[in-house]
This record gives sequence, structure tokens and C-alpha cells, in this order.
Amino acid sequence: YVNYLNVMQAYRLKLPFGIAQVGKAFRNEITTSNFIFRTREFEQMEMQFFVQPGSEDEWMEKWKAERWDFYLQLGLNKDSLRFRQHGPDELVFYAKEAWDIEYQFPFGWKGIEGIHNRTDFDLSRHAKYSGKDLSYFDEATRQRFIPYIIETSAGLTRTLLTVLVDAYGEEPERVVLHLHPRLAPIKAGVFPLVRRNGMPQRAKQIYEMLKPHFTVFYDESGSIGRRYRRMDEIGTPFGITVDSQTAQDDTVTLRDRDTMQQVRVKIDALKEELEKRIND
Repeated sequence: YVNYLNVMQAYRLKLPFGIAQVGKAFRNEITTSNFIFRTREFEQMEMQFFVQPGSEDEWMEKWKAERWDFYLQLGLNKDSLRFRQHGPDELVFYAKEAWDIEYQFPFGWKGIEGIHNRTDFDLSRHAKYSGKDLSYFDEATRQRFIPYIIETSAGLTRTLLTVLVDAYGEEPERVVLHLHPRLAPIKAGVFPLVRRNGMPQRAKQIYEMLKPHFTVFYDESGSIGRRYRRMDEIGTPFGITVDSQTAQDDTVTLRDRDTMQQVRVKIDALKEELEKRIND
């Protein structure tokens, strides 16, 4: 709120506009035993969106939809997400409306983000006690008013935990991290099927070809099954294997982490195929 006037004047902004930031937040928690959900220091992602009074309900619905879509784009299971509206007994006195986005963890539903209609309370209080004029003049309507604020406040640490919990899976023969390909730290593993017949050399050429475009990992240690499992466990979505057929037709096998299905892809088409799958 204290940056509202500087940002608006420096950038000559007109309503609606928002100010977003990511950083450390501190809270005077008496009880800190509820895992990461009650800590005195945490990483927070927050936005204050300033709107004209009378339009706040419309913007509230828009930001609820935007923030819901954000979590779906992270690859979270839609069935594990829900909106929960604050009831009269928990709605703070200055808020017109408040919603939480909650995720169903193994230990129950927990909030990962709050979306609030804070009315003009914050700017009005800052104006009153600072002596600064924080009103906005609308040139189109020739009206002056204190903007309403739609706030979105998400825990970065909670979001990271949510992504990891949602992605983690245990299967009879493997542990797998089903990260969305956009989030996976390593996009593909590159492997020679065996360490002979020129396969390692060809696999290294493919690794060097892809390295400028993606974070890829080369591995020739152990059986191919073990190498696949290692990549599955850290969330690598794709495995590229050079085998005996590669020398015949310049194709490799491209393995999908989640389905474990393999298709043959031309080496020259690998970059395009990976880009398509990552951004799908």
C-alpha cells in the first residue's frame, strides 16, 4: 500500500492496475507446531489490485478464475483443489468478501492462497494517518475516489509443498515424481542402451545438441531400467535412448515418464518434439 502512490505517479498508471511482489514475510506466531502452515518466517507471493469502487465484484470473480487457473497450469489435480468462502464468523471487519483456495493434502484440506476484497480500508487508513492524499482522479468521469483493493496472497513455500505432494507417487516397481514438464528441473535424460557399438558417442552428440535448449542429463551407468527409474524419481519427464536401430535410421526411442510408453523419433525432430510435449 505504501508504494501505491509512487507506482501510480511514476508510471502514470490508470485504474485498474496491480502491484505484485515476492519476498519474506514475518508473523508473530505463538504456536509454530503446524508444519509449514504456522511459521514466523515464510516466503509469500502477494498482489494488490486497485479498482474503481463498484467494479470490485467483477474483478473479484476474474481474479478467482485467474488464480484457480494458475494452479491448474502447475499441473495440480483439479479434484484436489477447492474454493472455500470465509463465513461471517471469520471474515475480517474491513473485508467485503474473502475466499481461500485449498488443497487436499494427505493430512486434510489446507489453504494455499487467499483472495480478498479489502474495500478502500487500507488506503483510507494510510491516508488518514500519513496525511497523504491517496485518492484517484478519473479523468473520464471527473470523479475522485479511494480505490478498492482486490488482494491475492499465496504462500510460496506452501505452493512448493503442494506441487511436490501432488506429483509424488509410489508404484510397485518405482517411485515417480509426476511434475508437469514445465516445472521439471531436468527435461530429458539421454542414454546409450549399452556402452559399445558407438552408442555412447552418438548419445553424447544428442546431449550436446539438446543442451543449449533444455536442461538435459547424460547417463550411461547401470542398466537402462535403473537409469529410467532414477530419472522417474526426480521428475524427469522424458528419456531418450540410443539403440542399435539408431545407426540404421537416425531414430531414438522417446520414453514418457508417466505412461512409460516409447515411440521412435527422428534425431532431427527431437528438439521440436520436446518443445511440443513440454508446452502441451
